[in-house]
Amino acid sequence: MQLEIITPEKDLYQGEVELINLPGSDGSFGLLDGHAPLVSTLKAGEIKIVENGSEKTFTVNGGVVEVNNNKVIVLAE
Repeated sequence: MQLEIITPEKDLYQGEVELINLPGSDGSFGLLDGHAPLVSTLKAGEIKIVENGSEKTFTVNGGVVEVNNNKVIVLAE
């Protein structure tokens, strides 16, 4: 699935990923390929992604995530 992580200052990440773990406001959750459409708020924490078998981590102070048509957009603080 396609992922974009955007902050007011810059684009943190853009690329194809296998798995995304997000710090949701009501608890952490994961996204896999083909996930149903979703909009959720995020709390401060770490976004963990798996890309080509390797894990990357991004620290955010909150934000919003939208999932639609196998594309994930994170608007992070």
